[in-house]
Amino acid sequence: MPTFIVIGHDAMDAEAPARRQANRDAHLAVAEANKKSGNLLFAAALVDEQGIMRGSVMTVNYPDRASLDAWLYKDPYVTGNVWEHVDIQTCKLAPMFADLAPAA
Repeated sequence: MPTFIVIGHDAMDAEAPARRQANRDAHLAVAEANKKSGNLLFAAALVDEQGIMRGSVMTVNYPDRASLDAWLYKDPYVTGNVWEHVDIQTCKLAPMFADLAPAA
């Protein structure tokens, strides 16, 4: 199963932090469900110099890019216009982290 790094970059308009807060609980609930299913390996908020959340980074496993997109485009940070841009990169976990990925 492919592993992907997903980086969501928050919008930078004045209302962006309020949209993030308004969608945060729903986003975390989706993340928790993805963790329990084995799709989400790791997640963190990206913060600026003042400690304000400005984005997210996740390492996820999905059978293919279409499956990842199906999850991503329903995530509250996408539907709630929190993330302005999302970068997705296929990656290969280092051998010391192989236990995180489900068997192929």
